Amino acid sequence: MDKAARMAKLLPQGRGVWIPIDHGASDFPIPGLTDTEAVIRSLIAAGVDGIVAQKGLVSHYHHLCEGTSTSMVIHFSVSTRHAGPDGANKVLVGHADEVLPRGGLGVSCQVNMGSPNEAQMIERMGQISREALHHNLPMFGMVYARGEYLNPIEGDTTGGNAHAVRLAFELGCDAAKTVWNGDAEAFKTITSAAPIPVLVAGGPSTGDSHSILTMVRSALDAGASGVCMGRQVFAHENVEGIARALVMLVHENASVEDAMSACQL
Repeated sequence: MDKAARMAKLLPQGRGVWIPIDHGASDFPIPGLTDTEAVIRSLIAAGVDGIVAQKGLVSHYHHLCEGTSTSMVIHFSVSTRHAGPDGANKVLVGHADEVLPRGGLGVSCQVNMGSPNEAQMIERMGQISREALHHNLPMFGMVYARGEYLNPIEGDTTGGNAHAVRLAFELGCDAAKTVWNGDAEAFKTITSAAPIPVLVAGGPSTGDSHSILTMVRSALDAGASGVCMGRQVFAHENVEGIARALVMLVHENASVEDAMSACQL
């Protein structure tokens, strides 16, 4: 399988529902991830395109995805809640040559833009991007505009988030993650910052299905190509239902009401 085929599986027609479950490396125990296999089985049953996880989980659970429409992406960035002032410094914990042997289909890396360790994280993303290129793997960038030194250009209505998407693109990412800022026009600036799919994050778990899906519908209408949403899904009381509803919004252009009704939310 070449890179184009891998991209087509992870982002069919350039759109995707990706669920990151890498949170357990940073913070555990965490609601929703104590029974990881059950969560993965629910996500697969819902038909999500990608599950983003640390390499150990991919090695252990990738067999569950065999013969399904769901693939796994290895996230190579990590820090833990115990790192103190170094907590925002995401270090690399692997290399792209591990992805295929472990059962993954793509790589993911994180930069916290504006943090004291921004330069090192950018360098790490550049390194993993080079490796992904040589192994024909899709590269996903989680670039967050949220560090204490964040300094958006005057008049930037996106609060640095358009720059974050642009940085991911400039470093070789094939898709990027961003946040919904509640402003459709500003969000259009974010999604138009680079010619790659931009997936919207979910934030902390709320359990409010209507609010989650309304936010996603708004983001899709403003140019998002899908979602990369973890806690709002794996900590939801109906994991398969909320995930299936997201699939309907992203791939079937369903309304919030139709998705909620069809998925019994």
